[in-house]
Amino acid sequence: MSSIFVSQNMRFRYHHALIVPFFSMNTQTLSNSTPFSNLKKPLSFLTHRFQPKRTIFTVFCSKKRNSKYPPLPLKTNGYHGASQAKVPKPVYLEENKLEMQFGVLKKKLEVVGIDTEICVPGQYNHLLCPECQGGDAGEKSLSIYVAPDGGSAVWVCFRAKCGWKGSTQAFAGSSSHSTTMNQVVPVKKKREIKEEDLQLEPLCNELVAYFAERLISNETLQRNGVKQRKYDDQEANTEKIFYGLDDIVGKSDVIIVEGEMDKLALEEAGFRNCVSVPDGAPPSVSSKELPPRDQDTKYQYLWNCKDELKQASRIILATDGDPPGQALAEELARRIGKEKCWRVRWPKKGKIDDCKDANEVLMYLGANALKEAIENAELYPIRGLFNFRDYFDEIDAYYHRTLGYEVGLSTGWNNLNGLYNVVPGELTIVTGVPNSGKSEWIDALLCNLNHIAGWKFALCSMENKVREHARKLLEKHVRKPFFNERYAEQVERMSVEEYEQGKRWLNDTFHLIRCEDDALPNVKWVLDLAKAAVLRHGVRGLVIDPYNELDHQRPPNQTETEYVSQMLTLIKRFAQHHGCHVWFVAHPRQLHNWVGSPPNLYDISGSAHFINKCDNGIVIHRNRDPEAGPVDQVQVCIRKVRNKVAGTIGEAVLLYNRVTGEYVDDDSKR
Repeated sequence: MSSIFVSQNMRFRYHHALIVPFFSMNTQTLSNSTPFSNLKKPLSFLTHRFQPKRTIFTVFCSKKRNSKYPPLPLKTNGYHGASQAKVPKPVYLEENKLEMQFGVLKKKLEVVGIDTEICVPGQYNHLLCPECQGGDAGEKSLSIYVAPDGGSAVWVCFRAKCGWKGSTQAFAGSSSHSTTMNQVVPVKKKREIKEEDLQLEPLCNELVAYFAERLISNETLQRNGVKQRKYDDQEANTEKIFYGLDDIVGKSDVIIVEGEMDKLALEEAGFRNCVSVPDGAPPSVSSKELPPRDQDTKYQYLWNCKDELKQASRIILATDGDPPGQALAEELARRIGKEKCWRVRWPKKGKIDDCKDANEVLMYLGANALKEAIENAELYPIRGLFNFRDYFDEIDAYYHRTLGYEVGLSTGWNNLNGLYNVVPGELTIVTGVPNSGKSEWIDALLCNLNHIAGWKFALCSMENKVREHARKLLEKHVRKPFFNERYAEQVERMSVEEYEQGKRWLNDTFHLIRCEDDALPNVKWVLDLAKAAVLRHGVRGLVIDPYNELDHQRPPNQTETEYVSQMLTLIKRFAQHHGCHVWFVAHPRQLHNWVGSPPNLYDISGSAHFINKCDNGIVIHRNRDPEAGPVDQVQVCIRKVRNKVAGTIGEAVLLYNRVTGEYVDDDSKR
């Protein structure tokens, strides 16, 4: 069988080799006198090898005799290099300027934590990143390039989970021969290497013991070609591919993990159809559109292995459970296609903490638990596409009636309880001929809901002056008239104490949405403010009264019917998303030959969509004929109820108290 050693950007025909660096027995990293399990240094080296995202930079010292800026001693990875050219340093004003410029630049670099001791102008320098400290391995992953004149610098950390980058100049507006980040990563041709060039050796006993502690057997190590070599270096300019690529050729199910150790762990659980990404996870999901294939540098291994992935009908993403691991799963799914992806949720290793990855599951819970986690992989979520299982928690709460208002909230009127109840997230259209008391009835309903359940409301009532609306609401709450005027009919007005208490109630219960300039508000403006009221004040209901007081400008090619449909869709989405009940008052069109009977919902001016799209449709109608009955008698006609749990079509009769604005049950009509 052909095989591949996978390191950074490297591909040749040995798909399973995993190289572990060899540590000399006379070093501090491995010692016969120190138990291997207590050694922290080998573990950090192994972590580096199992996440092979490291770029090695060769640093050269300038030997140009005519250079105005003499080379400085260079220290890289413990070795010093300096120019052998012994050229006397001439004293030039330009040279002093460059020295000063580089000195200022170094101070700026030191402020952000970059060690400038070995930085040399005109060269790439390989340093420890001050942001990530090189990860567990302490690798020198920060590449910094200083312009030849010492006037500017750019840097980038090549650790996948860091990616810190930046640039600075010694002086603003400097004419420094600055560079860009693209210069930090020169484009190089891919090269092929042979297995014998790697000088691989079988694993030493200490490394075999290390893998054993992680429950990776020697058999698995041998089958996957895990070996060691005597020097810790990586092969550059090679092609990135998955580790274990041969194992997924022709497979219908493919498992992708974040690290080579996780691939080995899955083999212990019986899964060989598994590959590991070559260079770890990104810190977060990119907010940008997917780049073209030739610019998708971070994920070139996907494109290089597209033929093997194309054969699979199901891709199981078993990345780490931390945020970078979930970001990696999302980036892979975006490129592979979410419709063929599944995802794994790692089980808990205790009462609180979840296992981080496949190897942790193997170590803490065993091979059977790891196998079960893979077999229970879920469909990768696609925005807008769901299963009922995604809503089982909500459905369970609905069935057990733990949400609070499963069958709706009572209106406070016994005559209406069997016909209409208020359900969060629904839209109620209220209509009626002018002076029927539509707004008064809604105000009375809101007062009842507040008294019963403590609901708060946002009011967009453009026909009411604020002071007049306050009076109406206070009269219903205090149950006394605001003034001692003719309408009070000898009833004592509310006291100062009652008025002050009512003001506090008014302020706590209602929040006003008003446009204080001459412009007419549109529905989107109202809903944006209502959303703020929901989030800031916890309102449960929104009143928009009336429809014809809003700005309804629409494109020339859009009909009123299309506009009304779109507007009501926006209102319903707001109601459902925020669990807020919306009452929308709409007047009927001019009724010809009207004989005094209640209008129909189809009589609403504008469109039949008012009845088609609402959850509830109510007509408020007041008797105007003394011969037909009391003039304080109000019909509440329930013309539409979408949710049979909350009500049904029918009529109820209430009596209107003109003094206080209250509505009470008409016991004679029960």
